[in-house]
Order: sequence, then structure tokens, then C-alpha cells
Amino acid sequence: MLYGIAAATTALLVTALLAMLLRLPALRLGIVDRRRQRPLPLLGGVAVALVTCLVAAAGEWTRFAPLGSEIVRLLIAAGAVALLGLVADVRRVKARFLVGGTAVAAACVVPYGDTGILLGLVAVGWIVLVAVGFKALDHADALVGTVGVLTAFGVGICAAAEVMDELAVLLSVLAAALTGFLMHNWPPARIGLGACGSLFVGFVLASSAVMTRAGHDPVSSAGVLYSLTALATADVLLVTLSRRLAGRPLLRRGPDHLAHRLRRIGLTPQGVTVLLGVGAFAGVLVGVLVHMGWMARSGALWVGVGAVIAVLALLHIKPYGPRRQPRVPVQDSARVSDRVASSQVGAQLRVRNG
Repeated sequence: MLYGIAAATTALLVTALLAMLLRLPALRLGIVDRRRQRPLPLLGGVAVALVTCLVAAAGEWTRFAPLGSEIVRLLIAAGAVALLGLVADVRRVKARFLVGGTAVAAACVVPYGDTGILLGLVAVGWIVLVAVGFKALDHADALVGTVGVLTAFGVGICAAAEVMDELAVLLSVLAAALTGFLMHNWPPARIGLGACGSLFVGFVLASSAVMTRAGHDPVSSAGVLYSLTALATADVLLVTLSRRLAGRPLLRRGPDHLAHRLRRIGLTPQGVTVLLGVGAFAGVLVGVLVHMGWMARSGALWVGVGAVIAVLALLHIKPYGPRRQPRVPVQDSARVSDRVASSQVGAQLRVRNG
């Protein structure tokens, strides 16, 4: 207990300090998000991933909180995912490489002995979906950090209920690291997570949830897992439907995520984060209550119904502007003008002669 408090406090303070120190190198090296009104440095994810792994490894090294082989494998896989995301932050990487690399890492952490091969493969796909969903949530300041903290606490409670103390400590360290990062990421953000941090957070949370629910009833497990990460999956669903209906490529970036649409109806950046944080908290709360047996598993169904209603309502907010008309080359426009002028002269001559 005391070690968990000390580890979480250390993670919070060190992450806050490291994120502040990494801001200037990110600006100088050009590791920034240029999609915003001002370039946002993106090495905050390095701070979160590095501190989380180092603090957890310190517990293993000092033997105050031995991790066990499963948690060590989870940290190694999550570190690989964070490194892959860092490469994507530094230079452009095709989405299929990010998805493929995350899938390979997920395949290494799923407890197939408890899930079986078939359900294990489904769990791999779900981990990838959640990791990509958290990366998609990184379109607004403080959103991934807020949702990540709430989800980490929820999954940590589920892990503690299953007497998985090592996993609960890891999740508390992750929540503390994200809290330290939020000191610099609250709107207006001074540093961002980037693909490195968002993929790392989503991967750790999804993998931890799968490990916590391994061996339980598959139907109730699906409800719990969905409830714990309902906001991230709702954003993926919203963007997919929106781009399909608009005839846009799925992988083309656009202002069509949850926060973008809420900003269009007048909410402030802080209000968007608070509102979506409340939505994430509601889903996490239901997931925890169902896992503990204090709520019927049909509660997760209501989370899904609420998410679908929200997605359908937000689809009515049009995020895309009118399509640009193709530009006519100067030579072609001159030819068109000459043809129009000659046709007008011909018409005048016919009128006079007529």
C-alpha cells in the first residue's frame, strides 16, 4: 500500500518535470503537431511511457512490488508500441504499419490459457481497436489524459478485486503519470502526447482490462470491456460513419471527431474535455459495477445504447466544408474566354443580319 502511494507520487512529479523539459527539444527538432493553430510539441508521450515503465521496473528491481512474468511482458510490448508511435511522430508512417505493429504486440500479451485461441484473437483485435481509438482521441487538449486517468482507475479497481495487485499498482502509476502530464496539457496545451503516448496509454489500458477479465463469462466480459472504453470506441464509430456517408477516405484526417463537433455547437475547449470526461466516467463506472457484480450485465447494454444515440446525434453536425472545385489552368481558362467572346460576337452579327 505504502509503496503504491510512493510510486504514484513519484510518477506524477517526475512526469510533470520531464514533460516540461522535453518541450523545448521537441520544438527545436520539429516534433510537433502542425494541424493546430500553433505547432504543439509532441514528446509528452515519451515522458508518460518512460516514467510509467521505469517506476514499475523499479518496483521489480527493488522487490518491493515484483511484477511477474505477465506484467513484464505487458511492459515490454507497451514499450514497443510507444517506440512505434514515436517513429510515427518523428516521420510519417502509414496507418497499416501502426495497426500491424500494435496487433503483434497485443498478440504477445493476451492470456491464451484463460481465453482460448479464438477468444484470444478477438481480444487482440479489441486491444488494437482501443489503442487506435485512444490515438484518435488525441485531437483535443487534455482529452486522452482525462479519459486515460479515469479508465486507469476503473481497470485498477477491477484488477484489485481480482487480487492482481501488481497490475493494480501499474495502473495507479499510469494514472499518476497522466495526471502529471495533464499539468502541461490542459487547454491551452503546452505539450501533447502524440502517437507515442496515446498508443501506449490505450494499449496498456486495453491489455490490462483483457487480463483482468480473462476466465470470466465471455458475454459479460464483452460488456465490461466495452463499458470501460466506451468513449474511445464511440469516437471511432462516429468518424467511420461520418467519412463513409460523406464519401471520404477513412484514413484521411479531418475535423470530424467528438471534440470537433462539440466545438462547432459552441462549447469551449475546457467544456469539451469536462463533458467527454463525464461521459467516460459514466461508462467506466458501469463497467466497474458490472465487474464487481453490483449491477446486472444489462447495464453495459445501456452504455452501448447511450453511445449509439450520441453518435447519431453528433452525425447531424456537419464537420466538412464544401468541396473545392478543381482549378482550371490559365491556358484553358483563356481558351474558354475566347470561345465565349467569339460566340457572343457571332450572336450579335446574326441579330443584325437577321
